[in-house]
Amino acid sequence: MASLISLSFATPGTATFYTTYTPSTCYGGTPEGTMIAAAGDELWDGGKICGKSFTVTCTGPTNPYPHPCKDGTSVSVKIVDQCPNCGGTLDLSKEAFSTIADPVAGVIKIDYQQ
Repeated sequence: MASLISLSFATPGTATFYTTYTPSTCYGGTPEGTMIAAAGDELWDGGKICGKSFTVTCTGPTNPYPHPCKDGTSVSVKIVDQCPNCGGTLDLSKEAFSTIADPVAGVIKIDYQQ
């Protein structure tokens, strides 16, 4: 029951992925691990989101790629960078993206919450 309640407060969006993690806008050349993400324009808010953590769940495809989601999985990521004009709400590290979806899909629909 608790997981159903927490998902009801999730926000829908889209996610892409990237593979070069440093330097980052929030932390310069300091590595922050691999479960990280860059915030798209709608979340960036002048950098106020730096260091915040989000739980991300794949909810479906955005393109004809069938069934990209790994059902029942979520990933927690830390915002370390900005992704201006990247076309997604969150640009996940490839490791984070791979935890919840097949990277071949490229772009997925997600639910996310802080």
